[in-house]
Amino acid sequence: MIHLLRRGRGLLLPVVLIGLWELASRQGAAQAYAFVPLETIGQGLVDLVDSGALLISTLASLQRTCIGLLLGVALGIVVGAGMALSPLVERVFGPLYHIMRQVPILGLIPLIALWFGSGEGAKVLIVSLAAFYPMTLNTYEGFSHIEPRYREVGRIFEFGPWQQLTLVLLPSALPSLANGVLHALAFAWVSSVGAELFLSTGDGLGNLMMNAEAGSRMEVVVIGVLCIGLLGYAMNQLFSRLSRHLLRWRDLR
Repeated sequence: MIHLLRRGRGLLLPVVLIGLWELASRQGAAQAYAFVPLETIGQGLVDLVDSGALLISTLASLQRTCIGLLLGVALGIVVGAGMALSPLVERVFGPLYHIMRQVPILGLIPLIALWFGSGEGAKVLIVSLAAFYPMTLNTYEGFSHIEPRYREVGRIFEFGPWQQLTLVLLPSALPSLANGVLHALAFAWVSSVGAELFLSTGDGLGNLMMNAEAGSRMEVVVIGVLCIGLLGYAMNQLFSRLSRHLLRWRDLR
């Protein structure tokens, strides 16, 4: 019983906020527009599910996020490892990387839209860049701070460059890589929805919210915000548990 009460404490604040929201929605027409009544939100959710609009929009955003995440993570690992292991690569790519990562990714949207249009390719590019920056940084940190004793083991066994990379360097850098993917996932999801809000073409939760705002359907906007938050939290928890499972060998050292 005590264990259940402790686990339920995390629900206390959301329940209080929901109660305050419903109370605010009953203070007049203006408040009801800004704080949509829970009954209206529930009916809007039913309508979106029945029409399939919520499922289509969610799948479109998830697909865009996954594609951009894979591209950004792959390129980030290559560039980050290259800068960490090669002084030449770091001198060539390092300054440009550190300059570009200071620019908010949403600040690049006008240029990307000018160069590549507002279609699916531009959105995937935005998501890829959002995932690329944290992945590169974490990969660089992971490969740069490998303990010397691990490298010494590789020299003792006379490993070649490829064996050093796959058997010594990569396993040692895996915790940082996992941390990089976790950060990249968060940035990719946020930038995917942000790109949909700025480039309002095609399907996606961002587009669903923009169309709902134009039609004064604030309950749909609220549902979109809740979906974005819940899906982001779910993906974060899923990958965190997966990474802990895959890296459970760290506790055995």
